[in-house]
Amino acid sequence: MSSSEVDFKFLAENSADVICRAGTDRVIRYISPSCLTLFGYEREEMEGGVVDPFVFPEDLPKVKASVERSRPQGVLHEGVTIRMRKKDGSLVWTEVNGRVVRDEMTGKALEFVLVMRDVTERKLLEEKLAALAMTDGLTGIANRRAFDEALEREWKLTLRHGKQVSLLLLDIDHFKPFNDEYGHQVGDDCLRAVAQAAAGAVRISDIVARYGGEELAIILPQTDTAGAWEAAEKVRLAIEGLRIPHEGNPEGGGWVTASIGAATALALLGGTMRMPEGLLQAADHALYKAKHGGRNRVEGGMLIVPRELAIVA
Repeated sequence: MSSSEVDFKFLAENSADVICRAGTDRVIRYISPSCLTLFGYEREEMEGGVVDPFVFPEDLPKVKASVERSRPQGVLHEGVTIRMRKKDGSLVWTEVNGRVVRDEMTGKALEFVLVMRDVTERKLLEEKLAALAMTDGLTGIANRRAFDEALEREWKLTLRHGKQVSLLLLDIDHFKPFNDEYGHQVGDDCLRAVAQAAAGAVRISDIVARYGGEELAIILPQTDTAGAWEAAEKVRLAIEGLRIPHEGNPEGGGWVTASIGAATALALLGGTMRMPEGLLQAADHALYKAKHGGRNRVEGGMLIVPRELAIVA
């Protein structure tokens, strides 16, 4: 055994990271003993087998793509973070970095040397921070950023597939007098209660977000005008059913209520509205009608958008 091989074995046998040598056919030729700690497998259970079964199926294309990108340059510069299966069936987020070993004479790729590290805690923290960045701190529902991204996504899907999408805009009736009468702390509590009532009244696939101030927005994917009106009525009744006193809201019988504008975008050939802002404007116009038509009510509208793939390319 050469001195370099002795050095490699010493480092590998004593590393907390998992060090692996795999052929270009992805067969594991060597794996360090730390695989028992990370994956729960004895090294003999992994050596001689293909890497693929140990990788979570959804992440396997990422591994294969990274391997192909590394062939000409020799190093997995960006590394990959994937989920790998442990012996007990659970998943562990694993950061994989590696290098291609080549024949000195021909330059042909012979094998990969991979270094694998458990990054589960880091990944969970990243996911938590990402979720917080998309969550309204007061109400716990989606924030304006999450709403904007979701509306853009659903708008494109509507145009691409020729379906329908609806949007509700909700405004708590006479909310400023409520804050003035009961104080901002009670106002915040009221807004949280309204947000949760709205979220509980719609489907799990619908997106409920704080649009701004006391306004909420609800995206209803694949929902026509009848479905939007039905959803809006459910939300309105859920808020009215909270029975939060509000003496400054005579239209609501002295309870906290909400006015709701509903708008539906229908994708058809011949439509002209090309931006999701049009759906917002239609819902806002319907909300205006609801507020000026007596409050604690639903008003609706519709717009036709162009079903053209070029718009979303």
